[in-house]
Amino acid sequence: MSGPVVMSRFGLSSAEAAKRLERDGRNLLPAKPPLPLWRRMAGQLRDPLIVVLLVAAVLTAVTGDWTDMVVILLVIVVNTTVGVVQEVRADRAITALSALTAPAARVVRDGAQQEVPAAEVVRGDLLVLAEGDIVPADARVEAAAALLVDESALTGESVPVDKNPGDEVASGTVVVRGRGRAEVYATGAAGAAGRIAALMTTGSAITPLQRRLVGVGRLLAGVTVFLCVVVGALGLLRGQPAELMVVTAISLVVAAVPESLPAVVTLSLALGARRMAARRALVRRLHAVETLGSVTVLATDKTGTLTEGEMVVRRLWTPAAQAALTGSGYGPEGRLDGDAPAEAFAGLLTAAALCNDARLLYGEGKEWRALGDPTEAALLAAAAKLGLDRHDLNIRLPRLAERPFDSVRKRMSTVHRLPGGRVRVICKGAPEVLLRDQVLADGPALSARAAAEAERLADAGYRVLAVAQADLARLPEDTPEAVPETGLRLLGLIAILDPPRAAASGAVAACRGAGIRPVLITGDHPGTARAIAIELGIIPPEGEVVDCRDVLHGQARSTDPVAESGRCAATGLAPESAVLPVAGLTVTAAVYARATPEQKLALIEGMRAGGEVVAMTGDGVNDGPALLHADIGVAMGGRGTEVARQAADLVLADDDLDTVVAAVEEGRRVYANIRRFLVYALSGGATEIAVMLFGPLFGLALPLLPAQILWVNLLTHGLPGVALGGEPADPAEMRRPPRPPGQSILGGGLWQRVIRIAIVLTAVTLGVAVWALYTGRPWQSMAFFALGAAQLGVAVGSRARPGTRANPALLLAVAGALLLQLAGLYVPLLRDLLGTVPLSAGDLLIVAVLSVLGYAAARLDRVLHQEPVPVISEAG
Repeated sequence: MSGPVVMSRFGLSSAEAAKRLERDGRNLLPAKPPLPLWRRMAGQLRDPLIVVLLVAAVLTAVTGDWTDMVVILLVIVVNTTVGVVQEVRADRAITALSALTAPAARVVRDGAQQEVPAAEVVRGDLLVLAEGDIVPADARVEAAAALLVDESALTGESVPVDKNPGDEVASGTVVVRGRGRAEVYATGAAGAAGRIAALMTTGSAITPLQRRLVGVGRLLAGVTVFLCVVVGALGLLRGQPAELMVVTAISLVVAAVPESLPAVVTLSLALGARRMAARRALVRRLHAVETLGSVTVLATDKTGTLTEGEMVVRRLWTPAAQAALTGSGYGPEGRLDGDAPAEAFAGLLTAAALCNDARLLYGEGKEWRALGDPTEAALLAAAAKLGLDRHDLNIRLPRLAERPFDSVRKRMSTVHRLPGGRVRVICKGAPEVLLRDQVLADGPALSARAAAEAERLADAGYRVLAVAQADLARLPEDTPEAVPETGLRLLGLIAILDPPRAAASGAVAACRGAGIRPVLITGDHPGTARAIAIELGIIPPEGEVVDCRDVLHGQARSTDPVAESGRCAATGLAPESAVLPVAGLTVTAAVYARATPEQKLALIEGMRAGGEVVAMTGDGVNDGPALLHADIGVAMGGRGTEVARQAADLVLADDDLDTVVAAVEEGRRVYANIRRFLVYALSGGATEIAVMLFGPLFGLALPLLPAQILWVNLLTHGLPGVALGGEPADPAEMRRPPRPPGQSILGGGLWQRVIRIAIVLTAVTLGVAVWALYTGRPWQSMAFFALGAAQLGVAVGSRARPGTRANPALLLAVAGALLLQLAGLYVPLLRDLLGTVPLSAGDLLIVAVLSVLGYAAARLDRVLHQEPVPVISEAG
C-alpha cells in the first residue's frame, strides 16, 4: 500500500506494526498462480502441426501401421515434454524479483533499533540504512550523512545517486556509502519492484519460427488431404476396390505429412543449445536459439552490457600536461598514454587518493572489487597505476578533518597533517563549483581554461571531477564546517567513464555485417550514451540521441540539432520518424537515453509492432520487462541481476557479447536446416502423391501399395530426415541480411525447389516403373526401390558442406535406410509384408544408377538457387 503516513522519531510501536502488517500484507510481490500441468500440455498439443500429427497417428492406427503410429506418437510426446519443461523454467521470471529484497532489515520500533525480516517491513517503518544495505522497501529519506545509493539495477544510471532528506530510495537499490534513516511509504506490489513486476506478468508472443510452422502445418494439412482425396476418387472411378483406395488415400496422407519435422526442429534447437552451452551461454527456451537467427534489431542496455559496469579513470588534465590512462576494472594494471611523465600527475592523483572514502579489495576470483563509491574507487585504482599506495599516503599524510560530499555543495574536502605541523586542505568535486574565483586562487584565466576542458570532456561522455588543494599553517577550528574551501590551487581534472567491454565493438560490427540494426536503450545520461554509442559504432558523431525524459504528448527531444531543425510542427518529430503513440517515442532512432522500464518496454513493443524481430540484451531489474517481452531476451549472467537472468531466454555466463553474434549464427543454422529438411521431406511427399496420381495414365493401375508407401516414408522421414537437423552452418550465412520477418518458411524460393526436385524424383520413379512394365520386369518392386533410393540421394545432396566429414550422422543414417530398403526386397518376412519381389542384380544396378539422379537434382538445384551474398554497409 502507499500513501501518507504519520511517524514519530521513535518509529512505530510493535503493536502498530503488527496491525499494519495484517492490514497491508507482507512486503512481498504477489505470486503468480501456477499454471496446471494439464493446461501446459494442452497448449502444446494445440499447435496445428501437432494436430496434423495426431490425425496422422489415428490414420496409421486405422491402417494397422503400428510402427509408424509409435514413431509419430513418440515425436509428439518428446515435443510436448520439451515445450512444457521450457515453459516451467520461463515462469520463474516473476518470482525472481523477491531475490532483490533484503532478507533482513534494520528498523526503529518502540524507540529502539531492531532487525526484522524484510517481508515484515510495513508502511510507516523507520529504516536504518548503512553502507552495503539493500533497501527493503520504497522509503523517503528523513536523515542522511553522505548517503550514496546505487540505483543502476532499477534506472540504468551508472553513477550512484546522492540522497538527502526528502529524497526517495527504492526497494532493491544498494547503499554504497554513508548512512541514513528513511520512512517507508510503499511496500510489496506498490513499490518500485512491484511496478516492474506488473510489467512482467505476460511474456512475449509465439516466436517467428513457431509462427511460420503454424502456417506450414495448416497448409500441409489442407493440400495433402485434398490431393489424397483426389487420388482415392480417381482410383474408384477406374474400378479399384473401395477398401483398397481408402487405405491408399490414408497412407498417402500419412506419408505426405513430414512427421519428423517437430523432431528435426527439436534436434536442431537442442544441438544449438549444446553448442551455446560450450560457449558458456545458457539457453532457457529452445526456440530462442532459432529466434536469434531471425533478429532484425539488437536492442541493448548500456551499463553492464555494452560497458564493464565499473568506473575507470580515462583522462588526466593538469594546467601543464594531459594524458590518457589505460587499463580496466579496479586493478592496478595500466599505464599513462602521453608525452608527459608520471610525475606530472602524481600530485593530482595523490590528492584524489587522500580525499577519498572508498576501498579496493582483492577478493575471490583474484579480482579487485570496490567497496564504497565506485567513482572514488576508480580514483584509487588510477593512483595505484602510478605506484601510489593509499595506505602509505594515509600514513604520511593522516586525515585530521573532513567535510563529506553532499548534493548541495557538490564537493568533498579533507584536511591532512603535513610533516612539520602544517596542514593540507584537499577538495574534489564538480567542475562548476570548484572552478570559481571564490574557491580558486589561480586567477580567472586558468579557471576559464579548465572549465572549457571540463566541458569538452563532459560532452564526450565523461564524468569530470576537479581537484584542488592548499597548504595552511593550521586548521582554524576542529569542526567540519571550519574546513576552508577558498584560496585553493587547482591541481587538475580527472575524467571517469564506465568503459565499453572489449568485445562490444566487434559484436556491434558483426551485427551490422549480418544486417542487424543495433539500438542502445539506456537509463543513463544522454551525453554518456552518445559517447559510448559513437565509440562502438552504433551512431556516427552527428547521430541522433533521443532523451526519453522529454517525452510529452507524443514528442521526444533529440540531441541532434540537425534533426531538431527539421521536425514537423504538428508532431515535434523528424518527418521520417515512426512514432509509437502510447509512448510518444520514435522507434527508428539508434540511441535512447534516460529511458524508464516502461519506456524500454514500449520501445520494444513498438519495434515489434512495426514488423521487426527484436533481441534485447540487459542486466538490470529495469531491463526485466523489455527482456521478457522482446522476441528474445539476452541477459548478462555474471554481473546481471537475478530478475534479468530469469526473464531472459538466453543467459551469457561470461557476459561476452561475442556470444550473441555466435548465437545469431547458430539461429540461422537452425532455420536453414529446417528449410533443408522441408525441401527434402516435401519433395518426397509430393513425389509419392504425383506417382499415385499420374501412374495410372501410363498403365500403372496402382503404382505403389499402401504398405510400400508407409515403408518408404518411415525410412526417408526417419533417421535421415532428423540427421539433416545437424548440418553445420553455411560459411556465408553471417554475410547475409536477416530473412524478412513476414516471409513464410516456404518462401524465398523454397516451394519452387520442392516442385523442381519432386518433378525429377517423379520422372525417375515413373520412368523406371513404365520401362519395367513394358519389358516384363517386376515394375512395382522396381518403382518401390527407386522412390526410396532417389529420396535418400536428395538427403545426401542437401548437405551444407558436401565432400567434407561434417555431420557424419547423416551419411550413417542414409546408409542404414538404404540397407533397410534393400531388406524390403530380399528379406522374406518383409517381402510378404510389403508385397515385393527380389530384383536381379542387373535390374537392381539399373535402378540404383537412375536413383543417383535424386542426388544430382538436389546439388544442381542448390547451384541454380544459390542465395546471393550482398555487401552490407557498416555505416551507421
